[in-house]
Amino acid sequence: MKYIDEFRDGALARTIARNIRQEAGTERNFGFMEFCGGHTHAIARYGLTDLLPPRLRMIHGPGCPVCVLPIGWIDMAIGLALEQGVMLCTYGDVMRVPASAGLSLMRAKALGADIRMVCSPHDAVQLAIRHPRREVVFLAIGFETTAPATALALREAIRDDLQNFTVLCCHVLTPAAIANVLESGEARRHGALPIDGFVGPAHVSIVIGSSPYAAFARKHCKPVVIAGFEPLDVMQAILMLVRQINDGRAEVENEFTRAVSPVGNLLAQAVMEEMFEVRPSFEWRGLGAISRSALKVRSSHVRFDAEQRFGLHYQAVPDHKQCECGAILRGVRKPRECKLFGTVCTPDTPMGSCMVSSEGACAAHYSYGRFRDHTGVPA
Repeated sequence: MKYIDEFRDGALARTIARNIRQEAGTERNFGFMEFCGGHTHAIARYGLTDLLPPRLRMIHGPGCPVCVLPIGWIDMAIGLALEQGVMLCTYGDVMRVPASAGLSLMRAKALGADIRMVCSPHDAVQLAIRHPRREVVFLAIGFETTAPATALALREAIRDDLQNFTVLCCHVLTPAAIANVLESGEARRHGALPIDGFVGPAHVSIVIGSSPYAAFARKHCKPVVIAGFEPLDVMQAILMLVRQINDGRAEVENEFTRAVSPVGNLLAQAVMEEMFEVRPSFEWRGLGAISRSALKVRSSHVRFDAEQRFGLHYQAVPDHKQCECGAILRGVRKPRECKLFGTVCTPDTPMGSCMVSSEGACAAHYSYGRFRDHTGVPA
């Protein structure tokens, strides 16, 4: 099938892998972080690490929006549904994220809360129209990829003057998180984390373009190669990163030219600018508070901001003490290095968000069995 099979050609993948081995050589180590959870799953699903030289390590990053959402925001949403009786709407992969007191949105729903899984923010707007006597809150999560859809739903609600629709906005921003990985206190204490470059996110870059990474690459001297999600996309991006390192370059290159441009989607950016403003600070799971790293409903549309409508105040909640999700999101732990992984914590009984989300690193390693080669677990 055109545009699918040609990006999954095994012979071509082996050719790219041979080029990577030749150009990487045997004298130095390479560490590349794939920021996006979609890349993590592609690497696990197609066994790409088996094709890479042993001195080249792929490091999982905080590119899973469900994974980086801290427990406090889930608790806030559950409180709205259980205590204030709102109709809470959100995406399906948020429903099973563990929260406080053994709850999750799914378990709160079982207790009688009106929590509904929707496919888009527009669905939540439609529910508000059909139930004018109910307060409908959309729990909005995601990177710049999903923010335009939330912005369009807000515009629709404003146009129709919906009095019963608000957004609990948890949209986060990619460039700030990438910078935080290298600027964290952990990185300063131990020297630079072993990251030589980044495989840049695909869907996010379709919206914001490739240009926003240029300042980051210059400041931190770390190359960025934006890649698609097919196995050959990822392999080619890794080869491009190796070549940049060997040439002493730290530039932004675009492997995903069939979808990403330097400027991105200007219409999507415009509607985001119209409906949102940048938060001064936002807490990320595993990364802590990062300045100017998230969006909130613009103050001119405060009537549609759930935080203002219901007088909400965020309170941080610590993760499970034995769960290594935070360290995995920072790239300093691997899923199999967590004591809970594959035993107490599985997709059926997740203890942390990295095992819940379809983009989580733990879910990727468990789903495709890549951890078995290292743990002796029978296939």
